[in-house]
Amino acid sequence: MILEVLKGFGLDHHETEYNLFGGGLINNTWKVSSPKGEFILQQINTDIFPVPGAIIENIINIKRYLEQTAPEYFFVGPIKTKSGHPIFSYGGFTFRLFPFVKQSMTIDKVEQAQQAFEASRQFGKFSKLLTGYDASGLNISLKNFHDLNLRVSQYNQAIEGAEKSKLKQANWAIAEIEKYVYVVKKYRQILNEEILVTRIFHHDTKISNVLLHAETGLGICVIDLDTVMPGYFISDVGDMMRTYLCPVTEEEIDFELIDVRLDVFESIFNGYMSEMEHILTTKEQSLFVYAGQFMIFMQAIRFLTDFLNGDIYYGAAYPNHNLNRSLNQIHLLNKYSANIPLFEKIIQSQKIKNSN
Repeated sequence: MILEVLKGFGLDHHETEYNLFGGGLINNTWKVSSPKGEFILQQINTDIFPVPGAIIENIINIKRYLEQTAPEYFFVGPIKTKSGHPIFSYGGFTFRLFPFVKQSMTIDKVEQAQQAFEASRQFGKFSKLLTGYDASGLNISLKNFHDLNLRVSQYNQAIEGAEKSKLKQANWAIAEIEKYVYVVKKYRQILNEEILVTRIFHHDTKISNVLLHAETGLGICVIDLDTVMPGYFISDVGDMMRTYLCPVTEEEIDFELIDVRLDVFESIFNGYMSEMEHILTTKEQSLFVYAGQFMIFMQAIRFLTDFLNGDIYYGAAYPNHNLNRSLNQIHLLNKYSANIPLFEKIIQSQKIKNSN
């Protein structure tokens, strides 16, 4: 099948090779090597993105806007098929092709604080460059993706309908979640007071969604733009906190290894604010630390919801997989919350430093 797809993009040379690439959970990805160059081929997961044309339209429109307003920005856009289309359908599946950026690399986990700085700076730069773009003109790729009210409602419904055995297994997690009701109350207060400004954000700011230079480690650009849509900055910053601060991933089941790295927090703040300081309002900036609680809490209840519902969304590689993921995030939430005074001190010291 892949050969037929490559033929649709004009890459059907007998010397063309392809191999699975990366560790993405949503789209299948291959690296393609041919006499015409190197490329990234992706099969779009239409279970997650049922209208693939809508996300491709977003990417093309953003590319066109940045070419006009920020031509110096390096943007990786889709390559058209032989018939001039940005996607190719075959056998009931939908594919797209991107150029492979030479001397680039991606990483799956933050090992050094400088990597967090480069990534957060790139996500901040991307949103800053799009501040003049009419957000209403973008398609919503995932409706209510980071709507905490919706996630809480789904969580409560899952508790009401869960088997007693599952509720018993999740007893500690449920009790811990109850301690953070104030995170939800604050979210609702923020919305009621209209503190957050709707802008265009990436919404999936894990470190692997940034291209880094293979030799210098400097950030090149952000990639995987399927979730780019209107939203709030706490989504991007919160997801960076959730996925960069801890030295282990959400799959770790030795919860004693879960911690937060203060130097990484400082790098996230400095990298992101180096681009967004004059874009975010003062009130928004006051929510920088809250963004981490917001996103970690939401992911904890999403994993727990899926466990209680029988693993119908994320799936499970082993029994209690999503329960363990939730426990992982709850431990991270506890660590993060305990360090909030230190996070605030870091921000204050950086502001003083930058003002001098």
